[in-house]
Amino acid sequence: MLLALLRRYLRPHLPMLAVLLAFQILQILGTLLLPNINGRIVDEGVAAGDTGTVARLGGLMLGIAFGQVIANVIAIIAGAFVSMAAARDVRADFFAAVQGFGRAETARFGASTLVTRSTNDIRQVQQFLTMALSIMIMAPIMALGGLALALAQDLALSWVILATVAVLVAVMAVLVMRMVPSFRVMQDRIDAISSVLAQQLAGLRVIRAFTKEDEERARFARANTELTDAQLRVGTYFVALFPAVMTLVNAGTVAVVWFGAQQIQAGASQIGTVMAFIQYLMLILMGVVMFAFMSMMVPRAQVAAGRVLEVIDTRPEMDRGHGTVERLPSPGTIAFDGVAFRYPGARRCVVEDVTFAVPAGATCAVIGSTGAGKSTLVQLLVRLLEPTAGRVSVGGADLAALAPEVLAGQFGYVPQRAYVFGGTVRANLALGNPTASDALMWSALETAQAAEFVRAYADGLDHVINEGGTDLSGGQRQRLAIAMAVCREAPILVFDDSFSALDTATDRAVRSALAADTAATTFIVTQRVASAMAADLIVVFEAGRVVAQGTHTHLLEDSPIYRDIVSSQVGPPADPSGAQGGLADAAQARLGGADGTAPGPAAGGPAAGGPTPKGPAVGEAGA
Repeated sequence: MLLALLRRYLRPHLPMLAVLLAFQILQILGTLLLPNINGRIVDEGVAAGDTGTVARLGGLMLGIAFGQVIANVIAIIAGAFVSMAAARDVRADFFAAVQGFGRAETARFGASTLVTRSTNDIRQVQQFLTMALSIMIMAPIMALGGLALALAQDLALSWVILATVAVLVAVMAVLVMRMVPSFRVMQDRIDAISSVLAQQLAGLRVIRAFTKEDEERARFARANTELTDAQLRVGTYFVALFPAVMTLVNAGTVAVVWFGAQQIQAGASQIGTVMAFIQYLMLILMGVVMFAFMSMMVPRAQVAAGRVLEVIDTRPEMDRGHGTVERLPSPGTIAFDGVAFRYPGARRCVVEDVTFAVPAGATCAVIGSTGAGKSTLVQLLVRLLEPTAGRVSVGGADLAALAPEVLAGQFGYVPQRAYVFGGTVRANLALGNPTASDALMWSALETAQAAEFVRAYADGLDHVINEGGTDLSGGQRQRLAIAMAVCREAPILVFDDSFSALDTATDRAVRSALAADTAATTFIVTQRVASAMAADLIVVFEAGRVVAQGTHTHLLEDSPIYRDIVSSQVGPPADPSGAQGGLADAAQARLGGADGTAPGPAAGGPAAGGPTPKGPAVGEAGA
């Protein structure tokens, strides 16, 4: 995996790698020449008393050393550029891959591991690459070059080097092979602690509300202890490796000095030759030690590279990038034709045999009990999910056939859980429409009944909101999310239970403003009859199926399920005879009309002798 990643992301930087390699070779050649020149200074200059030779060879050594510095600086700059550019490309591809993920891929990986892989794992690969471009190029050339020159200096002493290197490589191989599974476990434990921390931060208020602080501390402590144990296991191998390497290096040096001294005494070698041999031995062992150091980084980088490539190479089940239709026959229309959807591994369909159509500019409300499949239907409409069977059409064309840029411009979508990004109000409103003017933004805020609280900020549209809108109430977040959708000026507005945090009066005001201020087709998912009754088409959903569809009045007459929903929310009909007209009048009176008028006396208010209504007149139903 590591080699595959490096091949893929180093290929665009081959010219800079060639520069790096050239200057690394020049630096290493200088390093290999210095021991030989130093030996000649001792044998030809110092031993013979020739100061001219000492000065000439000493000057040559200084020149080579200065050239080494220049070559090393250029090589380091080239290596840093390549490593940072490659890491940049990896991050870009990782982000692009995650942006294309659907629900299945996101659920498969999980948010916490995706964050860890995009930060910690890519950083591990970058650190390895930075070190590899300097050390891993230098180490083998230095070791092999030093070995060749050492053999040329004294063949009789070469067995000491060969024996030392053989033992060193064997020790390294054993320890590195044991490190690989330990590094994999450590990365998994980092994922686990990131997941625990993310859950605790997101659910902090719930944890405090249920006084579960002690249990959560214990859960984090367990994850923390498991990560610490994994890191200690890896640290044990590091602790064993360095003393073993240094012991072998020092033993090899002692052996060379011992046997070299015997050869000098016997007249088989000169002092300068043995000194050069010792220096070459140190260069060889230094190359091996550097390679050992890099070998300790390889297992972790290998694991990290595999985890990163697993994300980058994942192909989403839903192909969103190969549609070709760029012109829609009838913009703003919606049609479901025999649509069914089954989640992977599920035994039955969540949505089955759904067929209905919404003309352009109309308002469609989907109403049903919790778990009926309404939100799944919305995700099929905006193509967050792909139908298992059937066809979803928008603008007269199959969703799957739309070009990506056309599909992206069809919807202003507010999900069930409204989300606001950290930044200014202006930045949030411009998210789906970067060219939106201030006038359009204020108009969208007016439509969403959010202009009042935004004007209350001293800096208005430039007011900075916390990440996730944590400094807003639930109703404010929903209204701002609705304004973001309206500001997009898309031909279809989709609201997935997006009025749930609004009180009835504000709900009516938002719906009235949407009808008056926009020409878009409006698709509303709701559990409130008040949010659905004024729609041009009401679709009653039950157990993933359409059990009835029509207008409010029509459904009161023909759909027992819809009548039960209305009765559960408005109470028994005002007409004691139980006539359907009486129930319709009661519903209209209790819930208010589409024009946003308040309920009259028939709604059971004080004038009718009913109970005094509770709660705010306008605002949020809950924070």
